[in-house]
Amino acid sequence: MIGIEPLVFDSIWIALAVLVIVTVGAIIQAGMGMGFGLTVAPILALIDPALVPAPALFLGMSTSLAGAVVERQNIVWSEVGVGTIGRTTGIVLGAILLTYISDRSTFQLVFGILIALAVTLSVIGWRVRMSARNLLSMGWVSGFMGVITSVGAPPLALIYQNRDAVKSRPTLAAFFAIGCAMSLAALYVSGWTGMEQLWLACFMAPAAVVGTLLGGRLKGRVNNNYRPVLLSIAGVASMLLIIQGLS
Repeated sequence: MIGIEPLVFDSIWIALAVLVIVTVGAIIQAGMGMGFGLTVAPILALIDPALVPAPALFLGMSTSLAGAVVERQNIVWSEVGVGTIGRTTGIVLGAILLTYISDRSTFQLVFGILIALAVTLSVIGWRVRMSARNLLSMGWVSGFMGVITSVGAPPLALIYQNRDAVKSRPTLAAFFAIGCAMSLAALYVSGWTGMEQLWLACFMAPAAVVGTLLGGRLKGRVNNNYRPVLLSIAGVASMLLIIQGLS
């Protein structure tokens, strides 16, 4: 694992900024069923690379699990199962790639490129038909991207973007809760997570809880109208990460 000393505890302002970002990300996750990773991960990577991918995945798993439990009666488990099969292979390949990354600059470069890909997938507006084959494929891409960056929603969003939110939101939440747990297991095996990352996640957890509760109250108000702003922020962050990785 890359030895990146956490900066978040060195400054009260950095700590507060991180907590605000996590709160906003949890509100978005609760309202849309996805979006926590794409909102939070690139900004956290810029502020403090030690906060990704494992700490962000811990939080993503928690917020997704909360959403899945609240709306569990509407989860389409057959779709969760097929997507998870695809995600498993992607997670394994992503974890293998991480074992070859040995310095901070390379990590930032790979991270930034994958975030840029996630933003591109979200912007281009492809219409991917719901089928077992497409769900397997997009699950694979989601797993590969998610284990490296903690951002795995955009590939699945191509399939679910036009489906009924009542079922798609909890189904995606269940998929990401399971997927994040699998990604964390892969990161642990590959040496990319341990107790330090768990403590960083615990530091951010109260903000995630507050955001999830607020998101529950704001459900219906947090919707796709906010996508352009979120994607713009993530796109700028990805470019800055790429620049840092190349410098």
